[in-house]
Parts: sequence; C-alpha cells; structure tokens
Amino acid sequence: MLPRLKPINCFLTLLGAAIQAVGVSNIHAYSGVTEGGVLGATLLINHWLHISPAITSLVLNGACYLLGWRTLGKDFIWYSLLAGGGFSLFYALCEPFAPLWPELIQSPLWSALLGAVFIGVGAGMSVRAGGAAAGDDALAMSLQRILGWDIQWVYLITDFTVLALSLTYIPLGKLAYSFLTVLLSGQIIGWIQRIPSRK
Repeated sequence: MLPRLKPINCFLTLLGAAIQAVGVSNIHAYSGVTEGGVLGATLLINHWLHISPAITSLVLNGACYLLGWRTLGKDFIWYSLLAGGGFSLFYALCEPFAPLWPELIQSPLWSALLGAVFIGVGAGMSVRAGGAAAGDDALAMSLQRILGWDIQWVYLITDFTVLALSLTYIPLGKLAYSFLTVLLSGQIIGWIQRIPSRK
C-alpha cells in the first residue's frame, strides 16, 4: 500500500533534487571542488583499500538509508526514492548542456561559493520535505533525530571528518575550497530547516 505523500512535500523534494542536479552537473563535476559525505568516503576507501566506489557507494548509501528508515519511518524512504530518482533524472537532463558557466568553474573560489548555494538550497529543500537524495543526507537527518543537534552541525561534522581523512592523499591546498563549500552548504541547509512552517 502506497503512503499518502503530501503534494507540497513531493514538489519541494523534486525542486530540491533539480537544484542539486544543476549544481553538481555544472559546477562540482568540472571544478574539482567537491563535497564530503558518501562520495568523499568512497574515494578515500578506493585510494587506500582499492575497493571500487561502485561497491562502497552501494554499501554506504544502503547503510545510511537503512538508518534513516529505522529512525525516520516509511515516509522518509518514499520521499528519498522521489529525491534520488529526481536527482538522477534532472542530472541526466542537465548533463548534455554542462558546463553552463565554463568561465566560472575556472575559479575555485566561485565554484566553492556557488556550488555551496546549489547544494545547500537543493538538499535543504529535499530534507525539509522529508527526503534525502543521497546517503549523507539520510545520515544527517538520522543523526539529527538521534542526537538532537541542529542539522547544519551534523553535516559539518560528518563532511569535515571525511575531508580531513582525505588529507592523507589530497593536498590541503586542493581541499581548502571543498572545506569552504562544505561549511557554507551545511549552514544553508540549517537556515532552510529553521524557516517557520505555515500552519
């Protein structure tokens, strides 16, 4: 039996997924500035243990979604399927036209700043609606529920942990802009979560 999902939450989930897809396909995929989370963890494991990200991303994302289902319930899974599927669809639609801003991605600073806005706003909308387009969003939502912390601090701690471990094989200068985009995107997600709901 399908759950009764709220149309406004479905809309916000898909809009958030679309915004994330535009940012990842046009900025992160070309600039060398990235996020932490599951993607960073899979690259770290691949470097040190030589296990393909095809395997580790499946395992890590699956574990994060399982934790999300256990702590956040069935509706979380349905909204997350919508968010993840929407992200894949919108990424496929954006990919043939990317990069839309070739001059912008030459600047690591602008890539970090605008990448953070796209990720922060997109993930923030999907998370606020109750879904997670990626495993690290599911992990952040679950840890927020378990620990009672504001979500931006959960994102910051998990992403910074992955990026700090990545210093074992990526130079600090190259990771500095990724630290900036992680810091800003996590704060934007937190701001979106604090917007008062209309009754």
